[in-house]
Amino acid sequence: MLSTDYKTLKQMCAIAAPSGNEVPMTQFVLNYVKQHAKNWKVKPKVIFGNQLHDSIILIFGKPRTAIFAHIDSIGFTVRYDTQLVKIGGPVTKTGFELVGADSKGAQDVKLHIIEDKKTGLKSLHYKARRIFERGTELTFKPIWNEDENFVQCCYMDNRLGVLNALKVAETLKDGAIVFSTYEEHGGGSVQFLQRYLQQNYKINKGLISDISWISDGVHFAKGPVISMRDALIPRRSFINNIIAIANKHKCMYQLEVEGSGGSDAKDLQMADYLWDWCFIGAAEENVHTPFEKVHKKDIEGMVKLYQVLMKEL
Repeated sequence: MLSTDYKTLKQMCAIAAPSGNEVPMTQFVLNYVKQHAKNWKVKPKVIFGNQLHDSIILIFGKPRTAIFAHIDSIGFTVRYDTQLVKIGGPVTKTGFELVGADSKGAQDVKLHIIEDKKTGLKSLHYKARRIFERGTELTFKPIWNEDENFVQCCYMDNRLGVLNALKVAETLKDGAIVFSTYEEHGGGSVQFLQRYLQQNYKINKGLISDISWISDGVHFAKGPVISMRDALIPRRSFINNIIAIANKHKCMYQLEVEGSGGSDAKDLQMADYLWDWCFIGAAEENVHTPFEKVHKKDIEGMVKLYQVLMKEL
């Protein structure tokens, strides 16, 4: 991958777009497509607008398979005074740096966890020069680190999944790419996006372009994860086909087996139509913290594997 790709990733990681307020990422993706699609092998049909809320669908040629990449992130909502409520499942630690903006302007603050001495219950707060307006969204302050092997920042999950989809778009002839919303906080958008694709294009296969985690069985620089299961279980014959294609093209990958975790796949499995799906993505360290870390070999392998799968599935 070119160094400019990591500049794009850095730019996206700095965009505040928590679940429910994905508009900044929606605008970024639309502008990116407008600027770059003229250089892609196939110029896609771009479907967006109020009928899809803040989601986007790109249609290339005669699509058979769809890539799903969620554009939202975790974060916090200001409640009353200095109280915070989680958006999704961010890791919380006193001292984490947060950013937010209301009608009075932007402000950097610090996360502060207060424990009630009588009950032992903990509550989330922020320390700042002034009180934010109620309902203001706060997100992790982006602190970018990059070296020869790694990139590290908040929101690799799922800005990296978005970057992967945009890189695959460069050579994609037949397929759909879906940029979904709300994944980190309950999901839901994929169900109507799936219905739209099924009814209009007869698509019934999906690849989930998202980020997994380093574990006792998943390691850096061993390739992207092909997830055989997490909290849900995909159809085994579809997974076997994906593995066979990866082997045929000598793509680097790791097999993942987990008993928890989820993604946009949960909405595909629970939706109106029968779809095959598989979660495929690079694995990161420090999940849902400001310091999510991914190996560049796994990023490059993720793009290559998706390019191959979108040609053959």
